[in-house]
Amino acid sequence: MTGLDTAGRRGLPGLSYPERYLHDLSLELTERYEGTFGAETVERYVLESYTALLRTATVQAHLATRVRRFAADRLTALAQAKGAITQEVPEVLFVCEQNAGRSQMAAVLTHSIAGDRVHVRSAGSMPSAELNPAVVTALEELGLDVSREFPKPLTDDVVQAADVVVTMGCGDACPIYPGKRYLDWTLDDPERLTLDEVRRVRDEIRTRIEELLQTLEGSTA
Repeated sequence: MTGLDTAGRRGLPGLSYPERYLHDLSLELTERYEGTFGAETVERYVLESYTALLRTATVQAHLATRVRRFAADRLTALAQAKGAITQEVPEVLFVCEQNAGRSQMAAVLTHSIAGDRVHVRSAGSMPSAELNPAVVTALEELGLDVSREFPKPLTDDVVQAADVVVTMGCGDACPIYPGKRYLDWTLDDPERLTLDEVRRVRDEIRTRIEELLQTLEGSTA
């Protein structure tokens, strides 16, 4: 029995690794975040991330890669929130209900426009299994690669790490923390729209992002 197995059972009684790769991922992330998080914290985040994504997983072949990215990003967000990792640029979080349309378009468009000047995340209060096909098409039309994107559940750590939280029809699911800027964008849900209508929403989001970036650059100038 490894030290991580022992620590994990102390921290989470009765739980074990349902997949071998989760054990390996916990070891990898424990080493990466040594000095910031203990093995128990890393294991809990890996198992929670696996459980959350498993609920909507339709292609098991993608699950391991998505769990790896999701768990690592959540730990990074937690480290940012705790001040263990310095945030060099503004952190923006886009939230909608399914994280399959509006928030994904906003995150991808922001990254394409701002590059490394802003760090973006997206999440959903009730994430779906995959991205909306019309949204994928509308973004690929602009030459944007969304092959690595996937719906992710909204977690407290990414909200804590954000400087700006932009909601798009996710109700009251997003927790409120002092010292953060909250914006609510009223946008049509792509789930019920034609491709031409999704293009319209895409362009509206791009306009709003350009306006948001101007305010962020002004505040950091």
